[in-house]
Amino acid sequence: MSVSNLEKVFPPNVYALRDVSVEIRDGEFLVVLGPSGSGKTSFIRCVAGLEAPTRGRILFGDRPVVDVERGVNVPPAKRNVGMVFQNWALYPHMKVFDNIAFPLKIRKLPRHEIEKRVKEVAEALEIGHLLDRYPRQQSGGQQQRVAIARALVKAPQVLLMDEPFSNLDARLRVSAREFVKSLQRRLGITTILATHDQHDAYALADRIMIINNGAVQQIGATDEILNNPANVFVAQFFGDPPINMAEGVGKGDHVDLGDVKLPVPAPEGKLQVGVRPTDIYIANAPLSPGDIELPRGRIKLVEYLGFTPVAVVAWEQTELRALMYSKLKEGDLARVFLRREGVKLFREGVRVG
Repeated sequence: MSVSNLEKVFPPNVYALRDVSVEIRDGEFLVVLGPSGSGKTSFIRCVAGLEAPTRGRILFGDRPVVDVERGVNVPPAKRNVGMVFQNWALYPHMKVFDNIAFPLKIRKLPRHEIEKRVKEVAEALEIGHLLDRYPRQQSGGQQQRVAIARALVKAPQVLLMDEPFSNLDARLRVSAREFVKSLQRRLGITTILATHDQHDAYALADRIMIINNGAVQQIGATDEILNNPANVFVAQFFGDPPINMAEGVGKGDHVDLGDVKLPVPAPEGKLQVGVRPTDIYIANAPLSPGDIELPRGRIKLVEYLGFTPVAVVAWEQTELRALMYSKLKEGDLARVFLRREGVKLFREGVRVG
Protein backbone atom coordinates (compact mmCIF):
# COMPACT_ATOMS: atom_id res chain seq x y z
CA MET A 1 0.00 0.00 0.00
CA SER A 2 1.30 3.44 -0.93
CA VAL A 3 0.22 6.94 0.11
CA SER A 4 1.75 9.86 -1.77
CA ASN A 5 1.49 13.61 -1.06
CA LEU A 6 -1.86 13.25 0.69
CA GLU A 7 -3.49 16.52 1.64
CA LYS A 8 -6.86 17.31 3.19
CA VAL A 9 -8.11 20.88 3.57
CA PHE A 10 -11.40 21.77 5.23
CA PRO A 11 -12.99 25.13 4.35
CA PRO A 12 -12.06 27.88 4.65
CA ASN A 13 -8.38 26.99 5.05
CA VAL A 14 -7.96 24.33 7.73
CA TYR A 15 -5.23 21.78 6.94
CA ALA A 16 -6.01 18.37 8.41
CA LEU A 17 -3.26 16.65 6.39
CA ARG A 18 -0.15 18.19 4.85
CA ASP A 19 1.76 16.30 2.17
CA VAL A 20 1.63 12.89 3.90
CA SER A 21 3.58 10.11 2.19
CA VAL A 22 4.21 6.58 3.47
CA GLU A 23 4.86 3.12 2.01
CA ILE A 24 3.17 0.35 3.98
CA ARG A 25 4.41 -3.18 3.44
CA ASP A 26 2.06 -6.12 2.94
CA GLY A 27 1.17 -7.58 6.34
CA GLU A 28 2.69 -4.66 8.23
CA PHE A 29 1.18 -3.18 11.39
CA LEU A 30 1.53 0.61 11.14
CA VAL A 31 0.51 2.75 14.11
CA VAL A 32 -0.35 6.37 13.33
CA LEU A 33 0.43 8.23 16.54
CA GLY A 34 -0.34 11.82 17.41
CA PRO A 35 -2.12 14.14 19.84
CA SER A 36 -5.78 15.09 19.50
CA GLY A 37 -6.35 17.13 16.35
CA SER A 38 -3.10 16.01 14.73
CA GLY A 39 -4.73 14.53 11.61
CA LYS A 40 -4.48 10.81 12.36
CA THR A 41 -8.24 10.18 12.08
CA SER A 42 -8.39 12.21 8.85
CA PHE A 43 -5.64 9.96 7.48
CA ILE A 44 -7.59 6.80 8.38
CA ARG A 45 -10.80 8.21 6.90
CA CYS A 46 -9.08 9.15 3.64
CA VAL A 47 -7.70 5.61 3.31
CA ALA A 48 -11.16 4.20 4.05
CA GLY A 49 -12.84 6.49 1.53
CA LEU A 50 -14.92 8.30 4.17
CA GLU A 51 -13.15 11.58 3.35
CA ALA A 52 -12.11 12.83 -0.08
CA PRO A 53 -8.54 14.19 -0.07
CA THR A 54 -7.78 17.59 -1.55
CA ARG A 55 -4.59 16.30 -3.17
CA GLY A 56 -2.56 13.11 -3.44
CA ARG A 57 -2.73 9.41 -4.32
CA ILE A 58 -3.47 6.16 -2.47
CA LEU A 59 -2.66 2.80 -4.01
CA PHE A 60 -3.69 -0.64 -2.76
CA GLY A 61 -0.96 -2.68 -4.38
CA ASP A 62 -0.91 -1.42 -7.98
CA ARG A 63 -4.56 -0.33 -7.88
CA PRO A 64 -5.22 3.40 -7.35
CA VAL A 65 -8.16 4.00 -5.03
CA VAL A 66 -7.46 7.74 -4.88
CA ASP A 67 -5.76 9.92 -7.46
CA VAL A 68 -7.02 13.47 -7.15
CA GLU A 69 -5.26 14.75 -10.26
CA ARG A 70 -6.85 12.03 -12.40
CA GLY A 71 -10.24 12.24 -10.73
CA VAL A 72 -10.04 8.74 -9.20
CA ASN A 73 -11.91 8.20 -5.90
CA VAL A 74 -13.11 4.62 -5.43
CA PRO A 75 -16.18 4.43 -3.11
CA PRO A 76 -15.61 2.91 0.37
CA ALA A 77 -17.68 -0.19 -0.41
CA LYS A 78 -15.37 -1.04 -3.32
CA ARG A 79 -12.05 -0.53 -1.50
CA ASN A 80 -12.20 -3.81 0.43
CA VAL A 81 -11.19 -2.29 3.76
CA GLY A 82 -12.35 -3.29 7.24
CA MET A 83 -12.95 -0.48 9.72
CA VAL A 84 -13.09 -0.59 13.52
CA PHE A 85 -14.30 2.70 15.00
CA GLN A 86 -13.60 4.22 18.40
CA ASN A 87 -17.15 3.59 19.62
CA TRP A 88 -17.35 0.20 17.80
CA ALA A 89 -20.70 1.29 16.22
CA LEU A 90 -22.59 -1.93 16.88
CA TYR A 91 -26.30 -2.02 16.06
CA PRO A 92 -28.05 -2.39 19.45
CA HIS A 93 -31.21 -3.95 17.94
CA MET A 94 -29.23 -6.67 16.15
CA LYS A 95 -27.81 -9.83 17.66
CA VAL A 96 -24.09 -10.51 17.36
CA PHE A 97 -24.58 -12.77 14.35
CA ASP A 98 -26.42 -10.05 12.43
CA ASN A 99 -23.94 -7.35 13.43
CA ILE A 100 -21.07 -9.43 12.05
CA ALA A 101 -23.04 -10.52 8.97
CA PHE A 102 -24.16 -6.99 8.03
CA PRO A 103 -21.38 -6.24 5.47
CA LEU A 104 -22.04 -9.59 3.76
CA LYS A 105 -25.77 -8.96 3.60
CA ILE A 106 -25.09 -5.63 1.93
CA ARG A 107 -23.13 -7.56 -0.71
CA LYS A 108 -26.12 -9.94 -1.03
CA LEU A 109 -24.07 -13.08 -0.50
CA PRO A 110 -25.96 -16.39 -0.27
CA ARG A 111 -27.26 -17.28 3.20
CA HIS A 112 -25.09 -20.39 3.52
CA GLU A 113 -21.95 -18.39 2.63
CA ILE A 114 -22.84 -15.73 5.20
CA GLU A 115 -23.36 -18.34 7.93
CA LYS A 116 -20.09 -20.05 7.07
CA ARG A 117 -18.02 -16.84 7.17
CA VAL A 118 -19.63 -15.48 10.34
CA LYS A 119 -19.08 -18.72 12.24
CA GLU A 120 -15.47 -18.97 11.05
CA VAL A 121 -14.53 -15.45 12.12
CA ALA A 122 -16.50 -15.72 15.38
CA GLU A 123 -14.67 -18.91 16.33
CA ALA A 124 -11.33 -17.32 15.44
CA LEU A 125 -12.12 -14.41 17.79
CA GLU A 126 -13.54 -16.74 20.49
CA ILE A 127 -17.02 -15.22 20.42
CA GLY A 128 -18.84 -18.13 18.76
CA HIS A 129 -20.92 -18.62 21.92
CA LEU A 130 -22.16 -15.00 21.76
CA LEU A 131 -23.80 -15.07 18.32
CA ASP A 132 -27.34 -15.17 19.72
CA ARG A 133 -26.83 -12.26 22.17
CA TYR A 134 -27.35 -8.51 21.82
CA PRO A 135 -24.47 -6.02 22.28
CA ARG A 136 -25.91 -4.83 25.62
CA GLN A 137 -25.48 -8.37 26.97
CA GLN A 138 -21.71 -8.32 26.42
CA SER A 139 -18.69 -6.84 28.17
CA GLY A 140 -16.63 -4.07 26.60
CA GLY A 141 -13.97 -6.54 25.47
CA GLN A 142 -16.57 -8.80 23.87
CA GLN A 143 -18.18 -5.87 22.05
CA GLN A 144 -14.77 -4.89 20.72
CA ARG A 145 -14.25 -8.41 19.35
CA VAL A 146 -17.64 -8.24 17.63
CA ALA A 147 -16.61 -4.97 15.97
CA ILE A 148 -13.34 -6.56 14.82
CA ALA A 149 -15.20 -9.63 13.56
CA ARG A 150 -17.51 -7.43 11.49
CA ALA A 151 -14.46 -5.73 9.97
CA LEU A 152 -12.73 -9.05 9.19
CA VAL A 153 -15.68 -11.10 7.92
CA LYS A 154 -15.43 -9.64 4.43
CA ALA A 155 -11.72 -10.59 4.21
CA PRO A 156 -10.49 -7.01 3.76
CA GLN A 157 -7.26 -6.12 2.02
CA VAL A 158 -6.54 -3.50 4.70
CA LEU A 159 -7.77 -3.32 8.31
CA LEU A 160 -8.21 0.21 9.69
CA MET A 161 -8.63 0.88 13.42
CA ASP A 162 -9.39 4.32 14.86
CA GLU A 163 -8.70 4.55 18.63
CA PRO A 164 -10.15 1.04 19.14
CA PHE A 165 -9.10 0.76 22.81
CA SER A 166 -10.27 4.15 24.07
CA ASN A 167 -13.46 2.78 25.66
CA LEU A 168 -11.67 0.03 27.60
CA ASP A 169 -10.33 0.23 31.14
CA ALA A 170 -6.57 -0.03 31.71
CA ARG A 171 -6.42 -3.76 32.44
CA LEU A 172 -8.67 -4.68 29.51
CA ARG A 173 -6.61 -2.48 27.16
CA VAL A 174 -3.57 -4.69 27.81
CA SER A 175 -5.38 -7.92 26.93
CA ALA A 176 -7.08 -6.25 23.96
CA ARG A 177 -3.73 -5.17 22.56
CA GLU A 178 -2.35 -8.67 22.96
CA PHE A 179 -5.36 -10.12 21.20
CA VAL A 180 -5.21 -7.67 18.27
CA LYS A 181 -1.47 -8.22 17.83
CA SER A 182 -1.75 -12.02 17.80
CA LEU A 183 -4.74 -11.88 15.46
CA GLN A 184 -2.95 -9.57 13.02
CA ARG A 185 0.13 -11.79 13.05
CA ARG A 186 -1.95 -14.91 12.46
CA LEU A 187 -3.92 -13.41 9.57
CA GLY A 188 -1.02 -11.44 8.09
CA ILE A 189 -3.37 -8.59 7.20
CA THR A 190 -2.05 -5.08 6.53
CA THR A 191 -3.26 -3.00 9.48
CA ILE A 192 -3.27 0.73 10.25
CA LEU A 193 -4.21 1.84 13.75
CA ALA A 194 -4.64 5.48 14.76
CA THR A 195 -4.11 6.37 18.42
CA HIS A 196 -2.96 9.11 20.79
CA ASP A 197 -1.65 6.52 23.28
CA GLN A 198 2.04 5.70 22.88
CA HIS A 199 1.55 2.45 24.80
CA ASP A 200 -0.58 1.20 21.89
CA ALA A 201 2.40 1.95 19.65
CA TYR A 202 4.88 0.16 21.95
CA ALA A 203 2.71 -2.94 22.06
CA LEU A 204 1.56 -3.22 18.45
CA ALA A 205 3.64 -1.39 15.89
CA ASP A 206 6.03 -2.79 13.33
CA ARG A 207 6.56 0.86 12.48
CA ILE A 208 5.17 4.11 13.87
CA MET A 209 4.17 7.20 11.91
CA ILE A 210 4.15 10.20 14.23
CA ILE A 211 1.97 13.04 12.98
CA ASN A 212 1.33 16.56 14.27
CA ASN A 213 -0.60 19.47 12.77
CA GLY A 214 -1.35 17.25 9.78
CA ALA A 215 2.32 16.69 8.91
CA VAL A 216 4.43 13.55 9.32
CA GLN A 217 7.16 14.14 11.89
CA GLN A 218 8.92 10.77 11.66
CA ILE A 219 8.35 7.20 10.49
CA GLY A 220 10.31 4.31 11.96
CA ALA A 221 10.52 1.38 14.36
CA THR A 222 10.06 2.02 18.07
CA ASP A 223 13.79 1.86 18.94
CA GLU A 224 14.69 4.12 16.04
CA ILE A 225 12.25 6.83 17.13
CA LEU A 226 13.21 6.57 20.80
CA ASN A 227 16.96 6.71 20.16
CA ASN A 228 17.01 9.00 17.12
CA PRO A 229 14.07 11.43 17.29
CA ALA A 230 13.97 13.71 14.27
CA ASN A 231 12.92 16.79 16.22
CA VAL A 232 11.96 18.13 19.64
CA PHE A 233 8.26 17.34 19.15
CA VAL A 234 8.99 13.65 18.55
CA ALA A 235 11.46 13.51 21.45
CA GLN A 236 8.95 15.02 23.88
CA PHE A 237 5.83 13.26 22.60
CA PHE A 238 7.24 9.74 22.37
CA GLY A 239 8.93 8.08 25.32
CA ASP A 240 8.02 7.07 28.86
CA PRO A 241 9.10 8.50 31.22
CA PRO A 242 9.23 11.82 29.31
CA ILE A 243 12.55 13.10 28.06
CA ASN A 244 14.48 15.79 29.96
CA MET A 245 14.82 18.98 27.88
CA ALA A 246 17.15 21.85 28.78
CA GLU A 247 18.60 24.93 27.12
CA GLY A 248 22.34 24.78 26.56
CA VAL A 249 25.27 26.21 24.62
CA GLY A 250 27.46 24.06 22.41
CA LYS A 251 31.19 24.57 23.02
CA GLY A 252 32.65 22.04 20.56
CA ASP A 253 33.80 19.43 23.07
CA HIS A 254 30.95 19.85 25.56
CA VAL A 255 27.50 21.34 26.15
CA ASP A 256 27.20 23.99 28.85
CA LEU A 257 23.90 23.94 30.74
CA GLY A 258 25.10 26.69 33.06
CA ASP A 259 25.71 24.80 36.29
CA VAL A 260 26.27 21.41 34.62
CA LYS A 261 28.57 20.61 31.71
CA LEU A 262 27.97 17.54 29.54
CA PRO A 263 31.25 16.32 28.00
CA VAL A 264 29.87 15.34 24.58
CA PRO A 265 30.77 16.74 21.12
CA ALA A 266 28.43 19.61 20.25
CA PRO A 267 28.12 22.24 17.49
CA GLU A 268 28.79 25.80 18.59
CA GLY A 269 25.89 27.99 19.69
CA LYS A 270 22.53 27.74 21.40
CA LEU A 271 21.08 24.25 21.60
CA GLN A 272 18.20 22.33 23.08
CA VAL A 273 19.50 19.32 24.95
CA GLY A 274 17.47 16.14 25.43
CA VAL A 275 18.35 13.26 27.77
CA ARG A 276 15.91 10.46 28.50
CA PRO A 277 15.70 9.43 32.18
CA THR A 278 16.80 5.97 31.05
CA ASP A 279 20.14 7.50 29.97
CA ILE A 280 20.91 9.32 33.21
CA TYR A 281 20.97 7.54 36.55
CA ILE A 282 21.83 7.69 40.24
CA ALA A 283 24.07 4.91 41.52
CA ASN A 284 27.00 4.23 43.82
CA ALA A 285 29.25 3.52 40.80
CA PRO A 286 28.95 3.61 37.00
CA LEU A 287 26.95 0.75 35.51
CA SER A 288 29.01 0.71 32.30
CA PRO A 289 32.71 1.59 31.75
CA GLY A 290 32.05 4.46 29.31
CA ASP A 291 29.47 6.28 31.41
CA ILE A 292 30.26 9.85 32.50
CA GLU A 293 30.01 11.07 36.08
CA LEU A 294 28.38 14.48 36.46
CA PRO A 295 28.72 16.81 39.46
CA ARG A 296 26.80 15.54 42.46
CA GLY A 297 23.19 16.67 42.60
CA ARG A 298 20.57 16.91 45.30
CA ILE A 299 17.58 14.55 45.15
CA LYS A 300 14.53 16.81 45.12
CA LEU A 301 11.77 14.26 44.56
CA VAL A 302 11.38 10.49 44.16
CA GLU A 303 8.46 9.00 42.27
CA TYR A 304 7.61 5.54 41.02
CA LEU A 305 6.70 4.84 37.40
CA GLY A 306 5.55 1.25 37.56
CA PHE A 307 8.23 -0.55 39.58
CA THR A 308 11.03 1.86 38.63
CA PRO A 309 11.95 4.73 40.98
CA VAL A 310 12.72 7.98 39.18
CA ALA A 311 14.33 10.93 40.96
CA VAL A 312 14.29 14.62 40.16
CA VAL A 313 17.92 15.67 40.64
CA ALA A 314 18.62 19.36 41.16
CA TRP A 315 21.80 21.40 40.81
CA GLU A 316 21.84 25.20 41.19
CA GLN A 317 19.61 25.86 38.17
CA THR A 318 19.22 22.60 36.28
CA GLU A 319 16.76 19.82 37.16
CA LEU A 320 16.77 16.42 35.45
CA ARG A 321 14.82 13.22 35.97
CA ALA A 322 17.04 10.15 36.46
CA LEU A 323 16.54 6.47 37.20
CA MET A 324 17.55 5.43 40.71
CA TYR A 325 19.82 2.45 41.38
CA SER A 326 20.61 3.39 44.96
CA LYS A 327 18.61 3.63 48.18
CA LEU A 328 19.02 7.36 48.70
CA LYS A 329 16.06 9.49 49.72
CA GLU A 330 14.79 13.00 49.08
CA GLY A 331 17.29 15.63 50.23
CA ASP A 332 20.36 13.38 49.83
CA LEU A 333 23.37 14.31 47.70
CA ALA A 334 23.75 11.78 44.90
CA ARG A 335 26.31 10.55 42.41
CA VAL A 336 24.86 11.00 38.92
CA PHE A 337 26.02 9.22 35.78
CA LEU A 338 25.26 9.84 32.11
CA ARG A 339 25.32 7.53 29.11
CA ARG A 340 27.18 9.63 26.55
CA GLU A 341 25.26 8.24 23.57
CA GLY A 342 21.97 9.21 25.22
CA VAL A 343 22.48 12.96 24.78
CA LYS A 344 20.37 14.38 21.92
CA LEU A 345 21.03 17.85 20.56
CA PHE A 346 18.57 20.07 18.70
CA ARG A 347 18.74 23.49 17.12
CA GLU A 348 15.49 25.38 16.44
CA GLY A 349 13.63 22.15 17.13
CA VAL A 350 15.55 19.99 14.61
CA ARG A 351 18.03 17.23 15.54
CA VAL A 352 21.67 18.22 15.01
CA GLY A 353 23.49 15.67 17.13
